[in-house]
Amino acid sequence: MRIDIVSVFPEYFNVLDLSLLGKAQDKGLVEFGIHNLRDWTHDVHHSVDDTPVGGGAGMVMKPEVWARCLDDLLGIEPLESIEQADAATGRDSSAVLVFPNPSAPTFTQKDATELSHAKHLIFGCGRYEGYDGRLPAYYAAQGYDVREYSIGDYVLNGGEVAVSVMVEATTRLIDGFMGNHASIEEESYTGSEGLLEHRQYTKPATWRGMSVPEVLLSGHHANIDRFRRDEELRRTSALRPDIIEALDCSRLDKKDRKLLTELGWIVNGDHPRSR
Repeated sequence: MRIDIVSVFPEYFNVLDLSLLGKAQDKGLVEFGIHNLRDWTHDVHHSVDDTPVGGGAGMVMKPEVWARCLDDLLGIEPLESIEQADAATGRDSSAVLVFPNPSAPTFTQKDATELSHAKHLIFGCGRYEGYDGRLPAYYAAQGYDVREYSIGDYVLNGGEVAVSVMVEATTRLIDGFMGNHASIEEESYTGSEGLLEHRQYTKPATWRGMSVPEVLLSGHHANIDRFRRDEELRRTSALRPDIIEALDCSRLDKKDRKLLTELGWIVNGDHPRSR
């Protein structure tokens, strides 16, 4: 996978050389290109922003600078107008363009899984009041897969943190990235149901007067699996009831149904409903 990241603070992404991401690069699983947006400016001050049309606080990142950069990364010629987009549709490009945006839909494990199958990802890190709103529309009109994501209901200083989150969530799903693929399958949000993961424990069995649940020491794998499944259902019910509401009742076994009923759910329809 090729990943290009565009930022006015490219040094922020030195972190990509660390830990498993660094090893993935060494193994040739992923290749990063980190680009300074200011390299595509033509003025002496290397300006990437301007005042917002219609007034307002802050500055907005200029579309012409971004477009020069993205055109180069995509290997395409610029269009003189958006009306030419129909003729450009279907260009031979496997690239997916991703822009963090606090006003966009929330980035999920499903999105990470989809992006992990792409051959080429281009992430654009906005700053200030964000990028010109015409930028995603311009490339989408040419037939490119353009996505905008938020990583939560809060505002950051720039898109670098959000891009780091999305890159890590995506690349760890690439075949060969993790030494033990089973660890991915067992973690939160990675299963087909997306239940929150059960708590994990390690040795010693008793620490500062607190003991791990006795069932985990029993060696009875069926009982351990049931205990963990019950804890996942309990934690998800308490913290993310929206995930419980999305479960397929036909896939719940008798013990699942019994526990969810005890937790205040009605499980006799297509999906659980709260009482």
